[in-house]
Parts: sequence; structure tokens; C-alpha cells
Amino acid sequence: MYLGIDLGTSEIKVLLMDEAGAIVATTGAALTVSRPHPQWSEQDPMQWWAATDAAMRQMRQAHGQALGRVKAIGLSGQMHGAVLLDRHDNILRPAILWNDGRSHRECRLLTERAPCLPEITGNLAMPGFTAPKLAWVADHEPHVFRQVASVLLPKDYLRLMLSGDKVSDMSDAAGTLWLDVARRDWSDVLLDACGLSRSHMPRLVEGSAQSGTLRAVLAHEWGLPEGVVIAGGAGDNAASAVGIGATQAGDGFLSLGTSGVLFVVTDSFRANPDSAVHAFCHALPGRWHQMSVMLSAASCLSWVTRASGAPNEAALLPEAEGLTEAQRHRAPLFLPYLSGERTPHNDPHAQGVFFGLGHETTLGALAHAVLEGVTFGMADGLAALHAAGTRTSVLSLVGGGARSPYWSQLLADTLDLPIVTHAGGSAGAALGAARLGCLASGVPEHQACARLPVERRFEPDAGRRDALMERLERYRAVYRSTQPLFAQAVSRVPTCHATE
Repeated sequence: MYLGIDLGTSEIKVLLMDEAGAIVATTGAALTVSRPHPQWSEQDPMQWWAATDAAMRQMRQAHGQALGRVKAIGLSGQMHGAVLLDRHDNILRPAILWNDGRSHRECRLLTERAPCLPEITGNLAMPGFTAPKLAWVADHEPHVFRQVASVLLPKDYLRLMLSGDKVSDMSDAAGTLWLDVARRDWSDVLLDACGLSRSHMPRLVEGSAQSGTLRAVLAHEWGLPEGVVIAGGAGDNAASAVGIGATQAGDGFLSLGTSGVLFVVTDSFRANPDSAVHAFCHALPGRWHQMSVMLSAASCLSWVTRASGAPNEAALLPEAEGLTEAQRHRAPLFLPYLSGERTPHNDPHAQGVFFGLGHETTLGALAHAVLEGVTFGMADGLAALHAAGTRTSVLSLVGGGARSPYWSQLLADTLDLPIVTHAGGSAGAALGAARLGCLASGVPEHQACARLPVERRFEPDAGRRDALMERLERYRAVYRSTQPLFAQAVSRVPTCHATE
């Protein structure tokens, strides 16, 4: 048996997989996000650990005998978060998350201090990355920064609690802006630009390599054997790729979770930061990937569900599905920038917008506009990947959005690519984490990372393409027209500074 532990933004998920690669069970525990000020997004790392412990105890209660045969654990997690520890490994402040937008000023300053940053990292400095967060702490919370002895990514804090080891993997470390992505090693130049050094950083391993073993006390409490291996693991997107079997150049997937990701594997480091495309290490040795990211995806559907008073997303979707083609064409346009945006705009000030509301606008039209707006954001991301020289012939769909055939077909029609869903694809990063654990225990890659079977295939409908492209151009025009107003709106919000 193999365990995958995935630390998401909204929940901890634990997945138990057998040696044939079949999912035996999953458990989970919910997490909450704190937003104490506009653009801030934080979590208490101890909440992660409590949720992990709760999920593991659930798993033991339901599948105790199977847990006794676990050989390895793999980790996956939300990327870019900053966990700050003192020299005694005490947490100094809440973790600043991937969708926190407070550090846009620090991004500019970091690029001025280290003009080589885009070339070394393959990415532009954006508020979502880890390095600008540390620059913000140094500027606004100097009493905290002076005590920082270690900086860990979210899943790597769980590893510290699991094994006592401070280790990260290449895919997750690539999202810090401190990694030389081509060389797969920390960059002294970029660390120095943030007032840090290698001594603050965890040891690096490949995602499929061993990073340590589970503490004996935890093995006893959770009903696992002693000596269980812990794999290097991966950032959530690279783990999702491993989970569906996207391991070779040209393999790609589209994820509709809290955020939206378009991910394509490459066989070399291929950077094009000017288009706000991310170039990261894959979780497997000798491979990289390019990625476009939008900060709000399925979370937009959750938002409109709450705002409209609908009982849940499942109740809202039929409202959109019941529209005629003419009603869809008259629906409002929606900019899905509820947390700012990365690809292709690199605009932390961007905001959500409904354009074209009228007395005749129905709840179904609003729901369709949200699904379409996220889809158009993905189309912008695909265009950025094409500009960077990356192509794919088919995209796997994972994440919560993969449960909607309506949304799947809309994506196929808009992106002009076949979209496929997979049996077990909803397990995503947790399954990938378990597979990385399997690799770390010595199972060959071709056996551990087989492609998941296709459950359903959605072919593009050429008859809908022209109408969608017309609305896509209007969507882009709405952003161009409103973009100058976003920064003005943010500038009128009082700036919040932490004090000593």
C-alpha cells in the first residue's frame, strides 16, 4: 500500500493506493483561509497538521488493516506559501499563501535588485511566488524577519512534522523564485536579493526520491509500520500530472480547482516569462513543464453560488445548462479575476467584473457567464503557451470542474482541442503523491505512472466556434477597458502595515 497526502487550500486529502495503482480509499479534513486585509490570504500551519492528523485517524478507523501494509508516503501541496520558522522550528507568523497579492511592490524591487531573475527562474516576479512574500515581511515585519531561520513550503512543513527533515522537491522549489530551474539548485544570487542564504533553505531532492522516514511515534499512532519511506513529493500541479500519467514531453492537462492551470510537460527548460508563462521543474528527473495559471477558476463558481443564494454548485449548473444558444450569446461577460490574475496579465490589481447585465439577466445567464469567463481565461493561457512554443494535441481535465460535462464541452469548443476526463482523475494531486511514494519505494516509473484510462472524450464543436470567438474578443476588450481602473480602486484602500 502507498499513501498520498495532498495539502490543498480548502482541505487536506489522504489517499490510500494499492500496489496495482487502484485507489482503495480517501479521507479528508476541511481547511479555512484567513483574509485579514484586502489582497491578503493566510493559513495557520498548525491547522494543516491538525487536519492531517484527523484525516489519518479517519483512515485508520476505516482501513486499519490496509494501513499496516503501507510502504511509502508521497506529499503534494499548494505551492508558493511561506512558512517562517525560528531556530527552534517555532512558527513565527501565519503562512502567506499562493493567492496573496500584497507584495506587488516587492516584486518590482526584487527585479531591480536581481535583473537576472526571469532568466534564472523562467518566471516573472509575481506576488503569488514565495520570494516577494519574504521581501514584504522584511519591509513590514522586520521583527519577524530577523528571527527567520528556515523557510518552508506548505507540504514541506508537513514533512518536517512527519519526519523531522527539512527537505523540498524540485517542482515545488521552482515556485519560490529562489531556484535556478535549469540547474535544479538554489540560486545564491536570488537568495541574497532577499537577504537570505542556503542556510535558510531545505535540502533538495527529486520528487520520486526518498527524503526521510516517518517518525516512529506517528507510525504507532496511525497504525503504520515503522520505517515508512517519505518521497520528495511535488507541488500540486506536478503531482496532478503524475497522477494522470502526464510524464512525457507534450503530455498536458487542464485543472479546474480553486485556481485554474494549463500544464504541458517539456523535455528541457523552456522559459518565456514575458507572456507570464511559468517554467518549472517537473516532479520527475530530467523533465520540466510550462504552465499558465489563473488565480480563480472553480472558486468563481463557488462565489456566484454563494452570492446568488443557490444551495450548491450542483443546483446552479442546470440553470446554465437550460439556456438556449441565443440566450448564451446574450449572457453577460464575466472577468474571473477575483484574486487578481497571473497569466497572461500579471495583474495583482485585476478584479472580477460582470459586463452586460440587464433586467432580463437570469440566474442561469450569470452561471453560464462565470463558466464561460473562466474558460476564456484558459483560452488566454493557451494562447500564451502557444506564444512560448509549447503545443499539445489533447488535454486531460482534472479538478472539481471535471465533474461538469457542460463545462468540459465548453472548454473543448473554446480551446479547439479534445478534452478528456479520466476514471480516478478527480483524485488528482493526492493520487500523484501516492505514485511518487511508490516510485520512492523502488517501483519502476512505467509501472507506477501509467496513464489513467479515458472515461469520456469531448470533441470541439466547430459550429459553436465563431460565436465563442466573438465573445472572447469582447471579453478581452472588457479587460483592456477596465484595467486602468483596477489600480486606482486599490490605491484608494488604506494600506495595512503590521507594527512591532
